[in-house]
Amino acid sequence: MGELALRIGQRAGRSVATHQFHQGALRVLRPHYLDDSGQVCYVVVNPGGAYLGADLFVLDIDVEAGADLLLTTQSATKIYRTPGSFAEQRMSLRLREGARLELMPDQLIAYREARYRQNTHITVRPTSSLVMAEVITPGWSPDGASFRYEELRLRNEIRVETDDGGQLLALDNLLIRPPAGDVTGLGFMEGFSHLGSLVVVDARVDQALANEFHALTVDHQAHTGISLTRTVAGTTGLVLRSLSNSTGELNRLLGDCTALLRERWHGQAPLNLRKY
Repeated sequence: MGELALRIGQRAGRSVATHQFHQGALRVLRPHYLDDSGQVCYVVVNPGGAYLGADLFVLDIDVEAGADLLLTTQSATKIYRTPGSFAEQRMSLRLREGARLELMPDQLIAYREARYRQNTHITVRPTSSLVMAEVITPGWSPDGASFRYEELRLRNEIRVETDDGGQLLALDNLLIRPPAGDVTGLGFMEGFSHLGSLVVVDARVDQALANEFHALTVDHQAHTGISLTRTVAGTTGLVLRSLSNSTGELNRLLGDCTALLRERWHGQAPLNLRKY
């Protein structure tokens, strides 16, 4: 069990934490500034090392007007056997006017007989900028078989708030429930074992950006699809999903996409978030 709350504001040209709270098996390391942009980087740590059955982890992240946060994790999130009840993570993300958030956790690894639910509620303003990347991979199984976890449910609800109220931009539901028996053939993840996701919400998202992302996929051994949401109050969402048999391949693809955004939109160099 664990709870973490983090509020980021802007002070003297740099983003800083204006509020921090944690209890249980969640906390953050001291802040880092990885370049001279003023963006602050926080690393979320789970000292317990894994999620177990009936565990509940709650994260509340608030990025104030004009603030800039890069949030990552110390290591992979591991879901072990969950007899009796699933493990769950609930996350609330709020981006104020002109706020920017890059959410770049290490991969989610689901082991044998694991059940996991992840619910993320996101609120942005029309001038906010959000980038979220995630990789899901099956854990090692003693008999060498893959896809022996039971169920993964990941749900993202994204709303755009204006002075006149809020509107739903996108509701993204992902359910992975491997069938019993042979799961290597077509029809279940097309025979691939790993899934990568990238969500971008920004007023600069358009079909041209989707085309550029598609061009980046040509150099990667992955099966990728890209879609755009509707436009609400001038801001649009993009969802990229990619199937592969390699965590490294998906990390490279998502890294290429996020590097393009960092350079094009913010004039920043790509970041290397390796923890080892």
